[in-house]
Amino acid sequence: MKTFFHLIQEVQRPGLCHRCGGCVAFCTAVNYGALEMDEEGKPRYGAIEKCIECGLCYAICPEIHELDEETRLRFNHSEPIGRVMETAIVRSTDPVILSHATDGGAISALLLHLFHRNRIDGAIVTRKTGPFQRTPFLATNREEILDSAGFFFDTSHGMKHFSDLYLTHASIMEFDPMMKLKLQRVALVGTPCQIQAVRRMQVMGIVPSDAIQVCFGLFCSGNFVFGAEEREKLSAAHRFHWEDVRKINLRETFQLHLRQGETIQIDLEELQPYKRYACRFCADYSSEFADLSFGGIGSPEGFTTVLVRTPLGRAILADSREVGVIEDIDRTLYPVQTTEALNIVRKASGKKRVNAQHNRRDLRAKPVNILG
Repeated sequence: MKTFFHLIQEVQRPGLCHRCGGCVAFCTAVNYGALEMDEEGKPRYGAIEKCIECGLCYAICPEIHELDEETRLRFNHSEPIGRVMETAIVRSTDPVILSHATDGGAISALLLHLFHRNRIDGAIVTRKTGPFQRTPFLATNREEILDSAGFFFDTSHGMKHFSDLYLTHASIMEFDPMMKLKLQRVALVGTPCQIQAVRRMQVMGIVPSDAIQVCFGLFCSGNFVFGAEEREKLSAAHRFHWEDVRKINLRETFQLHLRQGETIQIDLEELQPYKRYACRFCADYSSEFADLSFGGIGSPEGFTTVLVRTPLGRAILADSREVGVIEDIDRTLYPVQTTEALNIVRKASGKKRVNAQHNRRDLRAKPVNILG
């Protein structure tokens, strides 16, 4: 049976680890906590003598393909971008949510609606811990959900942060507090690799994945990491100061919204050197195994594109519409916008898949050892 030792050899050494946190989250919550995350979010042995060599961390890794067929069958996956039952363009009707949101506030609105309906007891999200970093967090009330909305820079609050890196996504590391609080109905907001890790756990029927009742997936171009050197290069190239950045957004471009009202748009190709190495090998753009997938791409400013993938996702969206928690885009003004949005998502997905396949061929031809 293969164990975390083999993950180091097969996934970490070639540079394929996405740092989704699935292996550490499972081990910390259920077994003896042999694994931990280092300061850069990479899994490692914390106490190797505690490892019982169960092999489950190996099986649930998104880069290990032992459970691919079972996962596709369990969640009715279909090519080219997973099952799509409906495409919608929506926004929250709550002005407070909209004031926090980067796009249309759809995720926050739906999470709060599920809380109000008593359908969930908590949600695994990320929240800001400093100007350039977000961290996983188990939200259990309205204020905590609102605190997780959007990607914001705010250098005035003085909150201590753990590094000078800005990560566009963080890993799932809130299974342990979820278990300690004995929560059995939790929503997960995550990237494609995080959703895949949880779905593999669910295929195997291992705790604590049974407590994850709904998966909200994010469209993901990759996890971009901005250290001091990278930030200096970008600010010099585009003539802005980071202290003037109010919030950022990832849509068709990388958008920097300045406090003065200006928006700087940077082509994603320009950011390739800043992308986490393993993201070059990920083929999933639209969170193909989620219940609902979300992103700003394909939508007008202030709206969110939503792909409905499961009957549960469809029911959540329908119920939210019925009570007026969200509203659809005016189709008299935008008669073909949803069709165009789906085509744009398909195009972005296809591009990411082709790039991943190309990069994997190069990796097989010339193995790379990434230590960082």
